[in-house]
Amino acid sequence: MKGSEGYSCRAIGIAHTPFSDPAATPIQSVFATARGTVEIYPEFEAGLPALAGFSHIILTYRFHRAAGEELAERPLIDGAEPHGIFATRHFNRPNLLGISVVRLVGIEGGQITVEGVDLLDGTPILDIRPYIPAFDSIPDAKPGWVTPGHVEAIRRQSTSF
Repeated sequence: MKGSEGYSCRAIGIAHTPFSDPAATPIQSVFATARGTVEIYPEFEAGLPALAGFSHIILTYRFHRAAGEELAERPLIDGAEPHGIFATRHFNRPNLLGISVVRLVGIEGGQITVEGVDLLDGTPILDIRPYIPAFDSIPDAKPGWVTPGHVEAIRRQSTSF
C-alpha cells in the first residue's frame, strides 16, 4: 500500500498501575482517580528536567493487551452500533496506540507519580508530553456522536474503581 512504510517505536518506560483486568480499568483518565507510576528507563531520564512544572502530562502508549487491529468497533459504553475506529477511543486500533492525560503528582529520579491512570499495569510508555491548556484545550470543539449521556455512563464506569 502506498505510503504505508513501517516504522519502529521503542518504549521509553513502563506504567505501574493497580489495574490488571481490562474489564476493571477506568475507560477515560479524566474520570479516573487511581494513582500509578511511570518508570522511565535510565537512558531517557535526561528528558525529564522541567517537566515537574506542569500539572498534567500526556502519555502516549501501546495497548499491549489489545485483541487486534480493527477499522470498526463498538464503543465500550453504549456500544450498540459499531463506529469507524477513528471516531472512537477503542483500543483495537491500527498501531494499537493510546493517549491519556494524567495529573502529574511528582518526579523522583526516573519515577513519575501520576493520578488519573486508566492504563493496565505493564503498559509500555512510548512518549510523554506536557499538557498545555492554551494548546490542548479547545472549548468550542464538537463532540460528534458522543452524547452527554454517553459521557455520564463513562464517568460512572470509570469512577467505580
